[in-house]
Amino acid sequence: MSDREFASSDDLSLPKATVQKIITEILSSDLAFAKDARDLLIDCCVEFITLISSEANEIAEREAKKTIASEHVVRALKDLGFNEYVDQIQEVATEHKEHQKSREKKQTKLEQSGLSQEELLRQQEELFGNARAKFNQQGVPE
Repeated sequence: MSDREFASSDDLSLPKATVQKIITEILSSDLAFAKDARDLLIDCCVEFITLISSEANEIAEREAKKTIASEHVVRALKDLGFNEYVDQIQEVATEHKEHQKSREKKQTKLEQSGLSQEELLRQQEELFGNARAKFNQQGVPE
């Protein structure tokens, strides 16, 4: 996958407000960051993401995988010479996996209601009946 496969580089971007917030958090309060510098940084980030994801995609394809896994991204970083990021990336990936495991499963509205399917169906039919009756009372406009 290369840049040429995308419709146009203008289609790919990062939210300016988010990037600006990151920049503001990093910079000391007495420094300013020009908008054109922010836009250039965004372009560089998009290019970096495209490069890494393209390499990770090629690695996954060579392994006949349909999903790019974090291991593919790590290998892409190594293959492209970004070894200094690998330890930090693996640490973040491990933390993310642990967070996902410990995260409480969210209940659906059905599960939260505590009602059986039959009771919910009965309530739905009752609501439809009430709506039908209200509609019929109002009559059809002429």
